[in-house]
Amino acid sequence: MTSSTGQNRDDFEARLRGMERYYHIHHPFHLKMNDGGLDREAVRGWVANRYYYQIQIPRKDAAILANCPDREIRRQWIQRILDHDGAPGDDGAPGDSGGIEAWLRLAESVGLQREEVADLRHVLPGVRFAVDAYVRFAQTEPWQEAAASSLTELFAPKIHEKRLENWPSLYPWIDEGGYDYFRRRLGEARRDVEHGLALTLDHFTTREEQERVVDILRFKLDILWTMLDAMWMAYVEKRPPYSHLADSE
Repeated sequence: MTSSTGQNRDDFEARLRGMERYYHIHHPFHLKMNDGGLDREAVRGWVANRYYYQIQIPRKDAAILANCPDREIRRQWIQRILDHDGAPGDDGAPGDSGGIEAWLRLAESVGLQREEVADLRHVLPGVRFAVDAYVRFAQTEPWQEAAASSLTELFAPKIHEKRLENWPSLYPWIDEGGYDYFRRRLGEARRDVEHGLALTLDHFTTREEQERVVDILRFKLDILWTMLDAMWMAYVEKRPPYSHLADSE
């Protein structure tokens, strides 16, 4: 069976970028958060739950590395792990400059204790299931498809910019020292997009392959959206899952 020719690079890239309309920045939870409409419990809940996503990103990227036979691609992709986990210091000690550490500082800036975030006690079941599905996808599917799933980074700089612009006035109770994660991701996300997008456009050239990428990106967008569905129920509707009822009493 012969594969049909896909869209040219520019048209396919435009199609992928057009999927921004499904990005979680348009979720009611995010809209409310970026308009200053969340109470402290909800902001803290978002930070605590997103931490689970942050700590799984290096595992997702490690799975891509494990499945990728191309040395040069691995040499570039490994930077993503260092960005989040932090690079070791000169003395061999773990670094503290990575995105996970920056997210823990954000947690402290909104009034959470580092220990209560790191031990995952606040992670909602719906968030855990969604994030775990993403990691499993990266572990079990071809590395090119797992790499393509990371292209939600196409839409990330806009959301970081808006937080840096609006949050200091909308949430004056947040210590501004916690915003370092958003600042650092502005540059990292743009670099990662350039690399990941080039890989995707180079590899997925037939119509069938490109349709697969669209499905993959939609799957990743669904992951992010589903996480916010769980947070909306718990922190806006004030209807936490049974496993968190005791925490709310």
